[in-house]
Amino acid sequence: MDKKKLMLLLGALVIAIGTAMAARSLFMGAAAPTAEAAQAQAPKGPKVLVAQRALPVGTIITQDSIQFQLWPKEMVQDAYFIDGEADMNKLLGTVVRYPITAGQPVTQGALVAPGDRGFLAAALGPGMRAITIPVSAKTGVGGFVFPGDHVDLMLTQTVRGDDGDSLKATETFLRNLRVLATDQSTETQTEDGKTVVTEFRTVTLEVTPRIAEKISVAQTIGTLSLSLRSLADNQTELDQAIASGSVKVPTGVTKEQEEKFLAQAMNRPADGGASFVTGGDVSRFQRRTMPPTKSDQARQVAQTYANTIADRAGLQRGAARPGDPVQTGPVVRVTRGKTTVVEPVGGR
Repeated sequence: MDKKKLMLLLGALVIAIGTAMAARSLFMGAAAPTAEAAQAQAPKGPKVLVAQRALPVGTIITQDSIQFQLWPKEMVQDAYFIDGEADMNKLLGTVVRYPITAGQPVTQGALVAPGDRGFLAAALGPGMRAITIPVSAKTGVGGFVFPGDHVDLMLTQTVRGDDGDSLKATETFLRNLRVLATDQSTETQTEDGKTVVTEFRTVTLEVTPRIAEKISVAQTIGTLSLSLRSLADNQTELDQAIASGSVKVPTGVTKEQEEKFLAQAMNRPADGGASFVTGGDVSRFQRRTMPPTKSDQARQVAQTYANTIADRAGLQRGAARPGDPVQTGPVVRVTRGKTTVVEPVGGR
């Protein structure tokens, strides 16, 4: 082999060895690249007040119905409630004026506060009415009734007859009425964190149209009085109504819809099933029955006269009177003057 071919062979061998070492260093010696997780960027922007659930018209704002949530800065509007600027304590107790969907920011125009114009109309439920009745310290539970409470309505009256003795009675004819306002105030007054108890002259109640008519008539009959209800009464009566079947939860509804239905049923005014107490239930010297009127007395006299005539006619025909013993043997009719009686044979 000549010298030139030998040099070419040695050069090819050196190149092959270098290539092999470079490949080994590339695949085995180089460190594997590490994957770094992308850091999630925190949303930028202020916190705005949003609805945690659907808020229909008339919903009273509570702690669990709204919350502050981060919102893109470029989408924030002046009408939004901003965290750090809005006072949550002042928002609680306000009423929704326009429907708000879940997750939607709450605007300042969508809420109306107690005392503001339109608050009473917004606080009324669908199909409900507001009616005002006069009360006093005696008939208004001494002032211990506040907006948002539920009361029963009692009617006290005196029924007079023509015999001199009148019937005194009180009946609870309406139940579970929500108090909207006392006098001209729709909110509870507080001083130094304590509720102020004041005497008021009128109370505004939330009722159905028919109940409003009943209350208007009841005011002309006698004296209306409030009876404050316990907070536990509504739930107890609702459980009894569900157990009896008078209140039926719709099938196929979501849990939220079911809770809304039960809340409406629990706060619904109750009309019917009135209870009453008469003077005879309180004192033995009072009557417990309705006193008769002149027309009642006339009907009683007419009925007595008719019964007398019927008895005389029956005796003249020899018919037995009610209560007379049944004769099983022979009898004879004995007439004394204008009176005819039936005597058994051998009885005398």
